[in-house]
Amino acid sequence: MPLIRPFSALRPAPGRAAEVISPPYDVLNTEEARTLAAGRPWSFLHISKPEIDLPPGTDAYAPEVYAKAADNLKRMLNSGILKRDDRPLYYAYRLVMGDHTQLGLVATASVAAYDANRIRKHEFTRPDKEDDRVRQIVALNAQTGPVLLAYPDAPEIDSLLAKTAEQPSEADAVAESGVRHTFWSIRDEDTIARLTELFDALPALYIADGHHRSAAASRVAASRRQSDPGHTGDESYEYFLSVIFPKSQMRIMDYNRLVKDLNGLSEAEFLSRVSERFAIEKADNPVKPENPGQFGVYLGGHWRKLTIRPELIPADPVARLDVSLLQDNLISPVLGISDPRRDRRIDFVGGVRGLRELERRVDSGEMAVAFSVHPTRMEDLMAVADAGKVMPPKSTWFEPKLADGLASHVLD
Repeated sequence: MPLIRPFSALRPAPGRAAEVISPPYDVLNTEEARTLAAGRPWSFLHISKPEIDLPPGTDAYAPEVYAKAADNLKRMLNSGILKRDDRPLYYAYRLVMGDHTQLGLVATASVAAYDANRIRKHEFTRPDKEDDRVRQIVALNAQTGPVLLAYPDAPEIDSLLAKTAEQPSEADAVAESGVRHTFWSIRDEDTIARLTELFDALPALYIADGHHRSAAASRVAASRRQSDPGHTGDESYEYFLSVIFPKSQMRIMDYNRLVKDLNGLSEAEFLSRVSERFAIEKADNPVKPENPGQFGVYLGGHWRKLTIRPELIPADPVARLDVSLLQDNLISPVLGISDPRRDRRIDFVGGVRGLRELERRVDSGEMAVAFSVHPTRMEDLMAVADAGKVMPPKSTWFEPKLADGLASHVLD
């Protein structure tokens, strides 16, 4: 089976994209989704966060929530807000956020390739979140949340997508976040065939975001395969909805750390302990690390720049990540937080909120100390995935985010 293939997307009718698109289901809580969807009957949040249409307090994982998603999808189909293409196509999708632009391909990716680790992972998944996505796919008989993938450098793929983006778009909308989402159909059969061939020649694709969605698609495929006596491997459930960008265009922002206390240390004792493994310099301005191995620390109303001692940087692709260096050389040994997944003394702030957010939370007394971290690089993520390992928690914050609702994959 090919690594990717075209599909007949379910997408907004012409002129309706701005009414439909919504943030990804997992970046909003229920109340935020309810507020954002207010007065917007065709927002895709009614499908991706359907508890907003049920009484407050409804368990987001209750059976009636998934049933409501199916009802809302049917309503949008019956009203002509969503329409399905009459033949399998690829699609070009451009995101513009400020001065950053990335152009990728919307396709379905092979579950078999995912299961064989040709579509590579870098995170653990949680069973409860996988279960949620499985129930959503089953209730809708569709995949509505795309998996964000990256492909290695492939100039001909980039060129084909760029030529498509020279044509008039079929959807063009600016989301509440200010991100512009533009969408094109790729209808030329020769271009479709060539894209399939070019992707199939790649050694691997890499999951950037969407580990629970891809794991759920694999589980649904395994279940349907088992109950389908006529299974051929060509069924739609053997592929999952994806948006695939060149790795060179992907943007990972910093994912910073805050800790509630100094683990019983005074400020001077804390800095003395830190100096055992890091060079410390005073800074007049907020520290946004310019290079790997550098960190900012905000404590007592002042910023300092930390640089880890070079001999402490290991060769292992996980241990050498900046988030690992900070965790293993400071947060764990000095602040006593050995399990950042579960310890409530630590919190994480995506770089999109800026360093002033770190200052605010420390100055308010909510937190005692904040750390700014150099963003994880795509090369580092790919090295971890190639090694079959997993990233530490809160290692990557991808921006801009994809929109839900621009394209869904119906499982025939």
